[in-house]
Amino acid sequence: MADDLRAQFIRFTVQAGILRFGEFRTKAGRLSPYFFNAGLFCDGASLGRLAHFYAQTLLAAESSGALRFDMLFGPAYKGITLASATAVALAGAGRNVPFAFNRKEAKDHGEGGTLIGAPLAGRVAIVDDVISAGTSVRESVELIRAHGAEPAAVLIALDRQERGGDAERIGELSAAQEVERTYGIPVVSIANLADLLRFLDSGEGTAEELAVHRARVAAYRDRYGAAG
Repeated sequence: MADDLRAQFIRFTVQAGILRFGEFRTKAGRLSPYFFNAGLFCDGASLGRLAHFYAQTLLAAESSGALRFDMLFGPAYKGITLASATAVALAGAGRNVPFAFNRKEAKDHGEGGTLIGAPLAGRVAIVDDVISAGTSVRESVELIRAHGAEPAAVLIALDRQERGGDAERIGELSAAQEVERTYGIPVVSIANLADLLRFLDSGEGTAEELAVHRARVAAYRDRYGAAG
């Protein structure tokens, strides 16, 4: 079932134009043959379907014993919408959990502070789109721990399985692996680079297009892909 969900997610994002092929400059300065833009989940139908994938992935990870969670946290800004929508999808699946998110800057009037939503408590799953430098995760972990709660996992849409560094210097671990090693919590993704390559092997689309995209993505993985 998990593999089916991963394949469905890749197909959905490609068909919706959220996962695109071409030549894109990453934050690290690398030229990537594909790009995942979570900002394009910008209508109710696509956001609702995305939330379904997040919720089902989280529930499957919990069912397998990979993690336990009591609530969700969405780091500003993209994580705000993602955690909120995922909480709705979880409730629809029969698992009603609280959620919270943060402001970038503390509010000095009204309720004040940086947190909005339920008080941080218990085991908290962080919901975001991707992990790049890991800055958002670090800030989220520090905030959760400062409120006496425990970070339980990081849930993301796509794991690029790409070693850290930049176009010139390449590290050994991916951003997700760095997070797992640094904070001792699992990073769970709806899909990853291996799933994308399987999609490109599946025969969906024209053979010529698939062959070109697959060759470029595979070459990128060979150069920058993380072990494991």
